[in-house]
Amino acid sequence: MKKTWYKEMAVYQIWPRSFCDSDGDGIGDLGGVLKKLDYIKSLNVDAIWFSPLYPSPNADYGYDISDYKNINPEYGDLETFKKVLDEAHKRGLRVFMDLVINHTSSEHEWFRESMKSKDNPYHDYYFWRKGKSDKKPPNNWLSCFEGGAWEYNKELDEYYLHVFSKGQPDLNMDNPKVREEVKSIMRFWLDMGVDGFREDVITYISKDEGLPDGFPLPISTGIEHYKKGPHLYEYLAEFRHDVLDHYDCFTVGEGPMMTTETALEFITEGENQVLNTMFHFQHMEADSIMTDWVSVPFSLKKLKKAFTHWQNELAGKAWNTLYLENHDHPRIIDRYGSLKYRVESAKMLATMCYLQCGTPFIYQGQEIGMTNIHIDSLDKYKDVVTFNNQKVFAKIGIKGDRFLKLANKCSRENARTPVQWDDSPYAGFSTAKPWFELNPNYTEINVQAAENDPNSILNYYRKLLKFRKENEIAVYGSYKEHLKESRTLYVFEREYEGQRMLVINSFTDKNVRFEAPSGFDLSKGELVLSNYRICPLSDNSFVTRPYETRVYLFK
Repeated sequence: MKKTWYKEMAVYQIWPRSFCDSDGDGIGDLGGVLKKLDYIKSLNVDAIWFSPLYPSPNADYGYDISDYKNINPEYGDLETFKKVLDEAHKRGLRVFMDLVINHTSSEHEWFRESMKSKDNPYHDYYFWRKGKSDKKPPNNWLSCFEGGAWEYNKELDEYYLHVFSKGQPDLNMDNPKVREEVKSIMRFWLDMGVDGFREDVITYISKDEGLPDGFPLPISTGIEHYKKGPHLYEYLAEFRHDVLDHYDCFTVGEGPMMTTETALEFITEGENQVLNTMFHFQHMEADSIMTDWVSVPFSLKKLKKAFTHWQNELAGKAWNTLYLENHDHPRIIDRYGSLKYRVESAKMLATMCYLQCGTPFIYQGQEIGMTNIHIDSLDKYKDVVTFNNQKVFAKIGIKGDRFLKLANKCSRENARTPVQWDDSPYAGFSTAKPWFELNPNYTEINVQAAENDPNSILNYYRKLLKFRKENEIAVYGSYKEHLKESRTLYVFEREYEGQRMLVINSFTDKNVRFEAPSGFDLSKGELVLSNYRICPLSDNSFVTRPYETRVYLFK
């Protein structure tokens, strides 16, 4: 496996609206990022990924872009961004932008032009279609966010396609002019000095010719006609050949419903590679079915199966991404860990994930163990997905307090509360009331408190990422799972150039006896990471404590 910088880095994701407010308007901004660059660097990460910073009417909080070559005035301006970029680079931090090209905002100039007439040059930038003769939409697709996937325009007597919200019309990537626009956007940011892109729902950018009806299920999303369209590889290869190959940059694609088989078509290393890595969601389904909103009891075996499958299938061929949280999921401690053992389980989860083979991605607040918020009124929610699910679940009788309870558990807004910097009013996030609810536990869970505690989650993350940075076995080592049938322990080894590493993780608050796998003598290993004071070994075994993790290195 070829060594390269993006395999050795760790990435910190910033969702800018909730990171840090520098001008007192209650909204996070680039000035706040500038103030926190030294903190970010102290985590032992090597890069920042910004969720969208572009101008946006916020139908989907930045993922509906109205101008690809500017900065949202709520966050700053291009001059401020360039200062953040320069200061990040001075600290050895690379910067990645979110590239959202499946759709634009309905307020983008291109879309506004497309609505003027059917003959307008921009009309074919989008999927405008006549309805069926019986005054129905062009097909039966449903959007991911808001009802049907088609919105009617009376003046044109046509519908436009939006597989997300109504404010996010899909771009017609089959139009060569649209692809040239995408290349221009890429060059704009890369020429400025940006180091690469996270490419939002990139696998959706090619649709089946003719936009046929979806399979006639009770709910027909039509996703089979665009989750990996006929020209997807061709268009990604075009972007790679015409733009990306001319820069030392990194790309990670987001692929809903992604499988290893599909991912390898795009990220296998060699001359046919069109993306460096791919985000998938299979390990985020250990407590849910297809979506976070359909929850089931957590299954460690399901989690292990997903991780191990990606580790084994990509080994020697392509590179993994490793993440536990981002802006689209509830906080991980509430899902796979324990609120009672918040500190212990947070450390265990980080060890379990980030000592596998792949590039770590850490989401803001994760490093201090932020948790889900419990909101007391549906009126306080902000997100289009929450609103859509409120309508969907109402149809099956889940309304009012029942839906509120569900939203408190499942909404991605749990990850969008302001970062908790200290215990002062508004958690040190702002001097004014924040744009969204603060988690009341900020008085105990905050960066300042964590800085002052040598045993904090924050300081453990620093130690963990430092270990990974200093030990190639943690980056390039092979992976092998042990105790596959265990419902309480996740144990795996890494091996590299004569070294071996054993990673032991307990997913229970019960005591479990762990016996070292054949070939490992724990008394001869160096205990390099743990979340408890270590008790003496007994016959090459020990009894785990709640959510215990241990890492032994054998040289």
